[in-house]
Amino acid sequence: MKTISSNNLVPGMVLAKSVSTPESNRLLEKGTILSNRDIAKLVFYSIPEVSIEEDEIDQIISESPSSEGLSFNERLKQSQEFKEFKKDFEECATKLQQGTEDILNGSPINPQKMLEPIYALLKKGKTTSDVFEMLHNLRDYDDATYTHSINVSLSTNILAQWLKWNEEEIETATLSGLFHDIGKLTIPDSIITKPDKLTQEEYQLIRTHAQKGYDVLRNLDISDHIKNAALMHHERCDGTGYPLGLKGPQIDKYAKIVSITDVYDAITSARHYRKPLCPFIAISMFEDEGFQRYDAEMILCFLENIVNTYLLNTVRLSTGETGEIVFINRTSLSRPTVKIGNDYVDLSKCPGVYIQDLL
Repeated sequence: MKTISSNNLVPGMVLAKSVSTPESNRLLEKGTILSNRDIAKLVFYSIPEVSIEEDEIDQIISESPSSEGLSFNERLKQSQEFKEFKKDFEECATKLQQGTEDILNGSPINPQKMLEPIYALLKKGKTTSDVFEMLHNLRDYDDATYTHSINVSLSTNILAQWLKWNEEEIETATLSGLFHDIGKLTIPDSIITKPDKLTQEEYQLIRTHAQKGYDVLRNLDISDHIKNAALMHHERCDGTGYPLGLKGPQIDKYAKIVSITDVYDAITSARHYRKPLCPFIAISMFEDEGFQRYDAEMILCFLENIVNTYLLNTVRLSTGETGEIVFINRTSLSRPTVKIGNDYVDLSKCPGVYIQDLL
């Protein structure tokens, strides 16, 4: 038996111990052979690590497609637009790193300067769907806080647009996403990226990043909403979050919006030994278990719009069949109708069958 970080789990690993939430709700049983959906559930519930049977770990990792990358929309990757977006994204990460280091060293914040590279990236994607497609194809492994923060900032901007917030609110939401994890930069990187079992002290230290982020931003000349987003983005509407155990009405709306895009990015990001998990698996997690934990209006708006960005995409089902998404089922967003050959398969009527990969 070996305890490893949930970020390093690979389909096929076997649980050596059952897994429960901090509230003692059982998630997965001992002996479960992990699937992509199981791994997504662990990320969704912020389970930091699990115990795995050791016998076949090395073989599973060696056979995993660590260098395979994404197959989704390879034509996009070859386009000049994508290459320019990738270059600008990397420059944005460098600027964010420089800007946040200045803040940590006591320099005053310049919100507009921090926003410029983010809005430049948004302009590179002609529509919100284009931006999500670009981001999905950037999912080569990079677990840096800066990369994640840019993803969350862009996604939060788009969700705020979908919610029809005004320009000032959208700007605040974008900055909230950009700075939500700044507290992690005060914690040693060796702990943040540690692949093996965390000590109890290390685990508790990582959980302090929300309070540490608020402390970094507390005295800066920015909106209190941005400061609250750093403090509250791990709070959940049902009271199961941290650090304060707040419930729905107590949580800042900017923390609520960031909490959705933060978890979505965590689920759909690549890791050392595995490809990104399919967006439809993330959508399924939110649809099945998210309406109590997240703001209902926000999560419904996010899911309804995000599924539309994948309409007409080619997908692989859990059965191994491939087809094209041709219709979104509004009552079951993660289970659209897929055209396979000359047949139309309504996944909402096929229990146990789900979209496993985008092709």
